[in-house]
Amino acid sequence: MTIIETERLTRQFVRRSRGLRRSPGRSRSLLTAVDDVTLRIEPGESVGYIGANGAGKSTTIKMLTGILVPTSGRVRTCGLDPVRQRRLLASRVGVVFGQRSQLWWDLPVRESFEILAAIHRLPARAGAMRQDELVEQLEMGAFLETPVRQLSLGQRMRAEVAAALLHSPELVILDEPTIGLDLLSKQRLREFLVAERGRHGTTLLLTTHDMGDIARLCERVLVIDHGRLAYDGSLAGLSRTVGAQRVLVVDLTESLPDLNDIPDTRHLGSEGNGLRQRLAFDAEQTTAARVLSAVSKRAEVRDLSVEEPDIEDVVRRIYSAHR
Repeated sequence: MTIIETERLTRQFVRRSRGLRRSPGRSRSLLTAVDDVTLRIEPGESVGYIGANGAGKSTTIKMLTGILVPTSGRVRTCGLDPVRQRRLLASRVGVVFGQRSQLWWDLPVRESFEILAAIHRLPARAGAMRQDELVEQLEMGAFLETPVRQLSLGQRMRAEVAAALLHSPELVILDEPTIGLDLLSKQRLREFLVAERGRHGTTLLLTTHDMGDIARLCERVLVIDHGRLAYDGSLAGLSRTVGAQRVLVVDLTESLPDLNDIPDTRHLGSEGNGLRQRLAFDAEQTTAARVLSAVSKRAEVRDLSVEEPDIEDVVRRIYSAHR
C-alpha cells in the first residue's frame, strides 16, 4: 500500500483586496497555494519536502492530514481519504509541529503521554511498553514528572516526538522538528529518528529549512516552488541538476603555487602561502580520489576533507531555474 498518493492535487484560496469587509466593490482574486501536484511515497521512505516560505508545504500537509479540503485533484494518505476518514487516519499518522505543541502545558510529561495513549485507545500494557521504549531511546527519564512549561526547548521537542510516535504510526510528518535546537539536541533527535525508522519501518515526511536535517535524514527530496513540484529525486541528484560541485580541501606539507591545472577541477583559493588549497569538481566528471591522486603527484598531502554542495544554494538555484 502506498503511504501517500496525490494526483493533480490543487488548493486555492480566495484573496480579498484591502478595504471594508462588506464593501460591495471589494475585489477578490484566487491564490493557488498548491498547484497540480502529483506524487507517491512508498512505505519506509524518508522524504524531505522543502521550499521557501509560502511555497505550499504547510498547505500540502494540511490536505494530507484532512485539515484542508482540496480544491481539485485526489489525495490518499495510508490508503484513506484524509477528509472523509480523518478520525481513522489520525490513528495511523503522527505529526510534529516545531512551533506548536500537542502536550498539556501545565501537566507533567508522563500525564500527557497517558492522556494521548487513552485518546488513541492503546491497551494499557502496550501503551506502557511503548512509552518505556520511547523514554529510554529519547533519554527522557529525568524530566518525565516535570510540567511541560518548565522544559527546555530540546527536552520539549523530544517529548513532542515521543507523543507523535506513541501509537506507532505508519507515517510521521515532521514540520520543522529541530527549529531553535542547539547542535547536540539536533544530533540526538536525528539519531533517534534514524534508529526509529530502522526498527519500525516508519515512513518519514520532513519539512524543514535546516538542510542538515535533509542531508542526515532523507533519501529523497521534493522541492516545491510556488505550489508546483520543481524537483523529485535524490539529494545528490538535486545537486547535479543545477551543476553544484563538491570541494576537495587539501593540506600540503610544503607550499605550492595555486593548483590551477589539476584536470576537471576549478581552483577556488589558497591559504597559508599555498599550504591549504581548495579545488571544486563535478562528481559526474571525476572523483575525489582522482583529484587527490593528481594533487599527490605535486606534493605530499598531510590532511584532506571533502565539502558537499551547500544545499540552500542548490535550492535557490532550483527556484531561479523555474522562474
